[in-house]
Formats: sequence, C-alpha cells, structure tokens
Amino acid sequence: MGVARSSRSEPSLFPAEAVSLPKVASPAALEGDFPTQLVAKVAEQESWRKEIHRPATHTHKWWAQRLGTVFRAILVSAVTGSRSEAEAAFEGAADLSGLVVYDPFAGSGTTLVEAAKLGATPVGYDINPVANLVQRQSLQSWDTPALLSGFEAVEAACRTQIDALHVDAAGDPVLYYFWVATTRCLACGDPLDLFSRYVFAQHAYPKRFPAARAVCPSCGSISRVDLSRDQELQCDECGSCGSLTGPVRGQFVTCRCGERSRIVDALDGRPPSYRMYAKLVLRGEKERSYEAVDDFDQKLFEQSERLLELQRGSLALPQGSLEDGYNTRQALRWGFRHWAQFFNARQLYSLGLLGAAVRDLDIAEPEREALCALFSGALEFNNLFCSFKGEGTGAVRHMFNHHVLKPERTPLEAHPWGTPQSSGSFSTLFTGRILRALDYKNSPHDIVLREGSPQRVTGLSKSLALQITNSWHDAKLATAAAYLRCGDASSTDLPDESVDLVVTDPPFMDNVHYSELADFFHAWLRSVRPFRGYPMDLRSTRDAQEVQSTSPLDFASAIEDVWKETYRVLRSDGLLAFTFHQARIEGWVALMVALRNAGFVVTDLQPTKAEMMTSVTKSAAREPSNLDSIVVCRKHRFAIPMADTPAAASRRVLDRLIAVKHAAVALGDADVRSVVRGAVLSLLTHPGESPDPEVLAREADVEVEKALAAMPR
Repeated sequence: MGVARSSRSEPSLFPAEAVSLPKVASPAALEGDFPTQLVAKVAEQESWRKEIHRPATHTHKWWAQRLGTVFRAILVSAVTGSRSEAEAAFEGAADLSGLVVYDPFAGSGTTLVEAAKLGATPVGYDINPVANLVQRQSLQSWDTPALLSGFEAVEAACRTQIDALHVDAAGDPVLYYFWVATTRCLACGDPLDLFSRYVFAQHAYPKRFPAARAVCPSCGSISRVDLSRDQELQCDECGSCGSLTGPVRGQFVTCRCGERSRIVDALDGRPPSYRMYAKLVLRGEKERSYEAVDDFDQKLFEQSERLLELQRGSLALPQGSLEDGYNTRQALRWGFRHWAQFFNARQLYSLGLLGAAVRDLDIAEPEREALCALFSGALEFNNLFCSFKGEGTGAVRHMFNHHVLKPERTPLEAHPWGTPQSSGSFSTLFTGRILRALDYKNSPHDIVLREGSPQRVTGLSKSLALQITNSWHDAKLATAAAYLRCGDASSTDLPDESVDLVVTDPPFMDNVHYSELADFFHAWLRSVRPFRGYPMDLRSTRDAQEVQSTSPLDFASAIEDVWKETYRVLRSDGLLAFTFHQARIEGWVALMVALRNAGFVVTDLQPTKAEMMTSVTKSAAREPSNLDSIVVCRKHRFAIPMADTPAAASRRVLDRLIAVKHAAVALGDADVRSVVRGAVLSLLTHPGESPDPEVLAREADVEVEKALAAMPR
C-alpha cells in the first residue's frame, strides 16, 4: 500500500528570529496579568479538534488530554512580567533555551511538547508505562525513510493474510462486519439477540439523511427504511412486518415468551455469545453495499478460528486478566475476565499477525517504537467494545467513547489493516496519526489571533526532534534531549533545585483511574515490547502510589508526597503552575492542604478553557464543565498570597470568569463553582493564616452563590 505524505504547510506570519526569555519572572504575568481573553479565544478553537492542532500528543490514546494552547500560555506567562509581554511571547517566536521545565504528571506530554517547542529542556515523570510510551512519541526524533520502510515491512509481513479474511464470496473487501450479542431466556431457554433497535446503519445526521438499514428479526435479511416516515420494518425478503424496536430496554431484555430479565442475570457471569448478521462491502472503488452475511462469511470466520489455534505460538496476543475497579466493573459483571475476551477470533488472529510483524521489525529503535505505539493505538478501534457511528462520519466508535469499559451489545468489527475507505485501521492511522505527527514535529504550527480570528501558523516554534534519555546527566549535556521516566514522582532522581519551572496537570479526585483503562493496551504491549525498559513483566499498570482516588484523605496524602518532592527539585525562586478542576469541594480542600504541607503558597488562580464541553463524558455529566483553573504557586519564602479574605479571593477570579465568558466560551454553574471554590480555599496555603478547612469550605460556597448571581447571563 502506498502512503502519501502530506505536503500542506501553514502560513508563517511571524519572523523566525526568537525573543530570548530565559528566566522565571517575579512577579510573573501568570500571577495577575494573564492574557485571559486571548488564550480563551484560541483555546476554544483548539478544543474542537485537539488531534489536528496538536498531533504530536495524539498518536495514541490517553485520557483528559489538555490543550497545548493553554500550556504554551502558561510557559510564556511564567517568564514575562506583564500581559503585553505575555501576549507578544505567546504570538511570537519566544525562546526559553536554558530553562528546565518539569512535569511530574506528564500524561500524553502536553507540557513537554510545548516546552520543547519553545526551546526549553523538558523533564517528565509519569507512573504509568503506557503514558510514558505516548510521551516518547510526542517528542522523539523520527527518520522518515526508516519510518516508511518499517511500515512497508509490516505490510509485507501480514497484510495478505489479513485481507484474505475480510472479503466476501466475490472477493470484494469487507469494510465492516456487524455483530449482535446474544444470551438465552431464563424462562424458556430460547436465544435472545440483544438489539434495542433493528436499525443498525444510519447517517450521523438522520433528520437530514433519513435513509437507513435494518435487519429483519425473522429471516435476517437487510431492508431499507426511511426514518422520517417508517414506524415499522417491512421486510423486503420474507414480507414480515414488525416494530423497529428490539427486545432490549435499558438493562432489561424481554423474550417473546414474555419473560423480562436483567441482561446480567441472563448472562449468569459468562460473556455473551455473538452472532454476525450483516456486512458492509466495498464494490469497486466507491460503491458500498450493506448485505446479510452468508455461508461464505461464516466459513471464513471459522477459518480464522482454526488459524488462531494453529499459529497461536507465533502471534503477539494480549496477556493477563482484568482486575476489579470502577472502570472495569461493568465489563466484569458481563463476564469478561481476560483481555483476550475483548476480541473475536478473527480480530485476535489479525491483530496477532500485525503485532508480531511490528514486534519483529529490524529497524532503528525510535521508528520501531512509533509503529508499536501505532499498533497499540489501533486496538481501541478493533475490538468487541466498538460500535458503528454511522454514515457521514468516521464509522468506528472506539471503545473509550465513555471512560469505562462498557460492553457493546451490537459491536462493529472493522478491517484491522484497512482500506482508504476504512476507519480506525492500522494503515489509515499511520497516515492520520503518525505521518501527521511527523509533519508537525518537523514544522510545528500554533494557533494565534489574526485580525480577531484564530489562525494556524508556522514559524513560532522549534521542531520536535529530541533524543529521549533516562539519565538526568545526559539530558543536561545534550543540546536536544528530553529526560522521560516511568516512575513515582514522589521519589525522583532529580537533584535539589534543578528545575526552573514546574507545569503540570495532576489527576483530579474522581473515579476515573487511567491505569484501569490503560491495562487494555498494556496487555498487548507486553507482547510487542515497544522499547527497552518497558515493564513487560508487570501484570497491571496499576500502582499503589497513584494519586487518583475518590477518598479525600488518600488523594491528599498521595499528592502531598508529589508536591513535597516538587518543592525539593524546584529552584528557590521557581514557580509551580498546574491546571485543576474539581466538582467536589473535598477535592479542592485536599489539594490546598497538600500544597500547604509541602511548603507552597498559592499566589494566583486563573480560569482557562479546558476540554471541549460537548465531549461524551462531559455531556453526560449533571453539570458539565468547560473550564480549568490554573493554580500558581511559589515556595513560601518567595510568595505573595493571592488574597487575604474569602471575599477578596472571589473578587479576584470573578472578573476573569466574566472575561472568559466575553471571549465566547460557554460557562456553566459548575465552572464558576469550581473556580471560586479554588480561589477561596487557596487561603489554606496563606502563610500568615490558619483557617479551619471546614469553616473555609462553607465560606467558599457562600462566595460561590454571590459569584453566580453576579455572572452575566
């Protein structure tokens, strides 16, 4: 398969000569004079397509990825003393060479990438090895010929075998197979298809494009339906007429005999069986045809089952079992116990071939690692927890559409290697993720305001072609190196006062433990060995030292240990800045107490744009959030607290909230509540005060009500 390189470049609107800004300012623009409206307008633009605007940090799935725009603004505002200087540095080619920027919760590498683009030396720790892999891809230098030759070698090793299992009887490629989970009625024992609707394929905008496809529950044939007028399914094949609605309502399924039972009760601790009922075939170059499966399709799948057993010893396959946790509990209730159960036999065989081809590549380590990460990233689009998004959009809804491992009753099986018309395949992700990231690394673009409108331009940032080292000494000596470690940030090997600036996005106090989700990838990465030092013997990426917890005491204790270590490695007049949002006030209290105990004082708090408000997880929340708070801290000897009273703290952030709203960023009550609570509770770090946390929390909620009343509607 030939892979075309993108030749499109962004306009360069600024001179290449950079303004050197090597020192942390005191006071910094980040402490009171932050360019709130400018950043909000630009960040809003980025939030709609983060993977397009910042592709280096989106080569692989990671959760709660923050906006590069915001972190660029934090960095330049930390080394400038006024808003005008910060704006000029943000929209110009600033140079932070000589500055060491440390992120103890490095995640996907957003801080590290923005620091490297500005010429600083990035240092990152993260306790999760999958996150460490993502960071490495965001910064590491890739050789284009080696990357392309590696891709071609993988294609030569496995594509023919994978293609052969994704065709119809005429030899035309099948883009997608449609499956339905099945169980048996607890009363009569009859099989039950877990359909909520018999319509399985429709447009992403059905009101504008009402043509759809439905499967007949009587004979299994595929019929056309018009969603604008059809209330029932009239089968074209057998003539039967019935409801478009299936037997599933919420968590219950109803049998034709009248028995209504909970799906999990019917499963009785075992994973569901699955029945393949339809396929989408590519006829010629463009024609797409929805068809019922036939004997050829069934026999082809049975062939994949035999091949899996015959070649199991040579394949790269997932290892390990699920452990109980908030994010895994739903899958466990459905009977999923092992990571291999997340895939059918054809997926296991095809992905096993693909993983083995990547594992056995004989090319330079950085490029092999990139293809290992690409393989791992393709897994989220090729498993039994994926579904069909519909026509007119990327067809595959990946398994992490929700931040839990949510079983799918009507899974979509995609072509793992893919065709140009595929979604979520190894080949299309190579172009859409790896080559896009490569272009970005060679010539990074940034979003700036031009005549009041956000525009994407090049020429402001240094290229991303760094050597990854696990030695602090090597990182300090090299001219283009990043020091990245997978480990506990409460105990690092960094020397005392060795970093100038700490910028991070710590975990919130909530239910989403990323390690529980990352184990899905880790189960396969143990087999493909992405880089030397990857912990292949580790059964799970979960770690007792993780900061995430729903317990305020546990969260406070874990994050306090990290802040204490951060205090040790940060130079005396350095600055700590991090983004934070918390729905529960206990989370803010725990955070501020931990900062105080570590020796930090909050010197300011800036509201800023966070993730896109329309994301699935946010839209499902009772009060979706759209803002983070940038919490700015210094060591107590060099700090001026942001306020002395709750009312003063609230007033300090209220004007900034209004400025964000005037920048056309949607705000909800939850945003105001979180920002104001954070500002008031910053008094817990005031060196001259010792307020009672419970009393101050009540005062914070009083200030919240005042702020909500003062916000323009």
